[in-house]
Amino acid sequence: MLRELMNCPRVVGVKQLRKAIGKDEIRRVFLADDADPAVTEPVEILAGSRGIPVTRVPTMKELGQACGIAVGAAAAGLLKP
Repeated sequence: MLRELMNCPRVVGVKQLRKAIGKDEIRRVFLADDADPAVTEPVEILAGSRGIPVTRVPTMKELGQACGIAVGAAAAGLLKP
């Protein structure tokens, strides 16, 4: 799954992800397990209400690396084609 995140158009960050989900642009959400639940839970609930699958990633660092950024990421999403 993370390989797909590395190679496909994506959105990184909670704010951008929430906007993209609201515009129906996301096909899969990735959330870091070690991120603050107060940050990730609203995204998980929003994704669930829209029927978007959620994939958990062990660490923010791992998710950030998969997104090609030098810092950790709490959330990311794959854009629809």
